[in-house]
Amino acid sequence: MVRNVHTRRFPGASAHLIPLLDTLGTPGDRLWPVAGWPPTRLDGPRVPGTTAGHGPVRYVLEEAAPDRLRFRFTAPRGVEGHHEFTVDGDALTHVLAASLHGPARLTWPLFFRPMHDALLEDLLDRAEHAVTGGVAPPARWSPYVRFLRALIRASAPSKSRRTAARRPG
Repeated sequence: MVRNVHTRRFPGASAHLIPLLDTLGTPGDRLWPVAGWPPTRLDGPRVPGTTAGHGPVRYVLEEAAPDRLRFRFTAPRGVEGHHEFTVDGDALTHVLAASLHGPARLTWPLFFRPMHDALLEDLLDRAEHAVTGGVAPPARWSPYVRFLRALIRASAPSKSRRTAARRPG
């Protein structure tokens, strides 16, 4: 069982967190990191049953409340569980809880976990910037994450390689 938790507190900014979470997956998304990550998209209204995803990761919205969004994974293969965003006072938290089967037992630790962790820290930096106007200090991608991203760029079609966003290490 995998349980992966990312939390950041924003003292004095709790009134801004629920409106920020409300933008997730929308055209006006102010939470999801845009530099170098595939966008997250809701394929319909923010109601249970709506499909969503980013890159190869797909999910279905299970619960939607002002302070909580919970999604059940439908892809990649071998990942059974959910991920959710919650707002509790001045804290924004993302929890991924899943059982891994088959290929996911290998792809999670080698690929998805390091990329997931980097994405979530970028997301929390974006949240911090949205509610405080700054980020101190910003997250930095590890050498391994930079290596994985280089592999992805190298395997992408040439147009994608030319337009892929690059982030300094």
